[in-house]
Amino acid sequence: MKSSEAKKEFIEAWGNLGSSWGTNRTMSSIHALLMSSPEPLSTEEIMEALKISRGNANMNIRALIDWGLVRKRHIAGERKEYFEAGKDIWEIAKQISAERRKREINPVIDLLARLEKEEDGSDPEFSKLLKEMHNFTAQMSGFLDKFNRSDRNWFSRTLLKLLN
Repeated sequence: MKSSEAKKEFIEAWGNLGSSWGTNRTMSSIHALLMSSPEPLSTEEIMEALKISRGNANMNIRALIDWGLVRKRHIAGERKEYFEAGKDIWEIAKQISAERRKREINPVIDLLARLEKEEDGSDPEFSKLLKEMHNFTAQMSGFLDKFNRSDRNWFSRTLLKLLN
């Protein structure tokens, strides 16, 4: 398989996986395109490569910047905006987990803590459920925090110990 074909398949697969990670397909496809590009790309180059509209490209590039996965890159002598993505998969995984924690887990922890505090305890099973869910999500948050603070060697060794 030629590199160009493999790259196209990678972009398509990463785009499809994106919906499992809390992003949309176009956003993930742009991310894959930028990760696999040796040079920063302009909005026009992204639009052409993925056959998407300017509005769709701009909206998803901004979202990728908000997620911390893409950054603007100035190229001397150019007026266009260029964008690049990091290529270190470890750092990408850490950034995605940090964003998902912030956007998904933290709001659930806050909701469960509030409900635990406000509910009257008249239904002991429901009270127990809230407490267990709150403890579980707090543990997951702690795990993601450790993951985001760890280096790849520590994490790999720890994961191998768990699996053996």
